[in-house]
Amino acid sequence: MLDAALCYKNNALNRTVKGIAFENPIGLAAGFDYNGKLVGFGFNTVGTVTARQYEGNTPPRLIRLPKSKSILVNKGFKNEGIHKIAERLNNNVLENTNFGVSVGSSNVTEVDSVKKAIDDYLESFSVLEKIKYVKYYELNISCPNTKMAESFVNEKNFTALLDAIKHLNLKRPIFIKMPNETDISLNDTLIKLSMKRGTNTFIFSNLVKDRNNPYLNRSEIASIRNLKGNFSGLPTKINSTNRIKTFREKYGDEVVLIGCGGLFSPQDAIEKFLAGADLVQLITGMIYEGPGLIGNINKELPKSGVLAL
Repeated sequence: MLDAALCYKNNALNRTVKGIAFENPIGLAAGFDYNGKLVGFGFNTVGTVTARQYEGNTPPRLIRLPKSKSILVNKGFKNEGIHKIAERLNNNVLENTNFGVSVGSSNVTEVDSVKKAIDDYLESFSVLEKIKYVKYYELNISCPNTKMAESFVNEKNFTALLDAIKHLNLKRPIFIKMPNETDISLNDTLIKLSMKRGTNTFIFSNLVKDRNNPYLNRSEIASIRNLKGNFSGLPTKINSTNRIKTFREKYGDEVVLIGCGGLFSPQDAIEKFLAGADLVQLITGMIYEGPGLIGNINKELPKSGVLAL
């Protein structure tokens, strides 16, 4: 029964994005399987991984906020490090598995400059290129829970990072994980810089930081006022969908857009596709609604006709 819930199949769900064939357009976002132990979703993004192991930020690292349909997240790129994770993926992943790997810079005290952070990214990408079945990379520039938080949302730093990565001549496409709350004009600048360097795929978007977000329940916010972290789920939804709509209208088929944030029902997914998403990802919705959510979304999408638009 679990297999049926997770693996509903219908040829109408098939999509090809960046040369990758997806049986369905619903993926597991980065942040759940951060050590590469659960590969096997419609598509699954492992990580975020970093070159060096990190045990995680000071606990608590995850707190459910059910009234807000959100989770307070403060992991800070907790992972076993790219070398150990790469060994696991090489030994355990099957050829027909659709998965990618999200890459960030190590959240450790030694990585304390943009130059060191870029070198850290490059080390991880160099290791990943040797893993046989990776289908895509996610470039995470927008996690707010790290010491270098959002340093690469800065135009100059972002350009330096992209130019350094370009010299690696990576074989797989890169999906860039975009920030949620930055001004939309900055998002546009980052898109233009990426497209000039041959990268046109963007995930909207990462966590929200603003504790005055209207979807955050005030009593829940009061209960965590002394805790660090940022927010997933429903509070991310509007900015995510609006940015997908804005950039689909502006760039048309020149960009590939992946919706991430606030998916708790088939209708939420339909809204992302109507806005212009090519694929969608989720975590928080599955945590609250259960694994059957994925099957329910996939059953409803062909009926909606939205994938034919």
